[in-house]
Amino acid sequence: MRDPYSILGVRRNADADEIKAAWRTKAKTIHPDHNRDDPSATDRFAEVGQAYELLKDPERRRRYDRAADMHQTIMQQRDAAERAKAARANAEKVMEELARAQAARAQSEAVKANTTKAEAAKADPKDDTAKAKAQTAGTSQAKPQTGKKPSESPEETIERIFGGGPEARERAKEHSDSPTEPTTGETGTKDAPAPEVRSPLPMMAVDLIANLVKRIRGTTPTPEKAPDLLVEARVTVADFLALKPVTVKLSDDREVRVPIERGTTDGHQVRVAGQGLKLPGMKQGDLVVTLKAAREDNYIVRDFNLHIVLPISLQDAVLGGEAQVETPVGLRSIEIPSWSGSDRTIRLEGLGLHDAEGRGDLVVELRIILLETPDAKVTDLMRLMRDGLYL
Repeated sequence: MRDPYSILGVRRNADADEIKAAWRTKAKTIHPDHNRDDPSATDRFAEVGQAYELLKDPERRRRYDRAADMHQTIMQQRDAAERAKAARANAEKVMEELARAQAARAQSEAVKANTTKAEAAKADPKDDTAKAKAQTAGTSQAKPQTGKKPSESPEETIERIFGGGPEARERAKEHSDSPTEPTTGETGTKDAPAPEVRSPLPMMAVDLIANLVKRIRGTTPTPEKAPDLLVEARVTVADFLALKPVTVKLSDDREVRVPIERGTTDGHQVRVAGQGLKLPGMKQGDLVVTLKAAREDNYIVRDFNLHIVLPISLQDAVLGGEAQVETPVGLRSIEIPSWSGSDRTIRLEGLGLHDAEGRGDLVVELRIILLETPDAKVTDLMRLMRDGLYL
């Protein structure tokens, strides 16, 4: 089924009244009795009814919202993985282009240096042998290559791939501002002029290549992690007290045992690593279990305290007395103080759930109840107290 919110035309945070009103409007508009010429009216009417049945049930709506959010998260992570893959491929291309540009630049500089030496030897008439060797070396190494385009510089490679711009030039400037140590022979002599100082940008290209090699080829990329799987587990008070693990059955028919440790109570979340969603090409996510105290117990769990309601008679509320209360360790006798109203509580320490250091308390909440059948004496007494009449 399509998105029920879009079918009814409501927002995802719409309340129950807004959803009901939208369903009524849609149902009247597309009802088959009013659209006899539309063969798809029946299907559209049924679809609107199914969307309303899903959204009007709070539990089913909550499960759908959770599944929709999880699907959106998965799609976002897949898109991020695709973008990262494209970025790595682009980085590989940049590395190869810069390597070729650096090799061509080095070859061009070598040819230029040999040509300079040949010219220097030609200008010296005292050394005919050096002159001949220099001419031979210059002719053989400076021979022009036919049928090939002139090699581009690393600066041109960067601008061709990344489009140039102020940011690229600024990064190049930062690399060019860094000081470099001169190499042997850069100063030159009277007989042999110094070769041209190497531009710092090729060094930047070499550094970039080295960094790319370390980041792309030197390490194995960590696969993306699948989203966490969120589920709920019902836990009885007895299991909380016994620290007994509970078994959760997942949608793929897997059963996972969730440990119950000290310091866990109603509403706490337990993370089980590597037991979440399984998606192709992604690392398996975690299972996050929200513990919910079972409502069928006589106790109400509040933090690490257990609350229980104890009914008392009107006589015991006025005069006081003794009563039996059910505790996790069996029946326990308690004293009811005189003039105890329904707002009175009696606390039994150390009979609650396990917290980080010890145990919480059992809180007995008193509730005054009347007799099952009317009592004439009690009725006369209440009338006397209210009206001051003796009957």
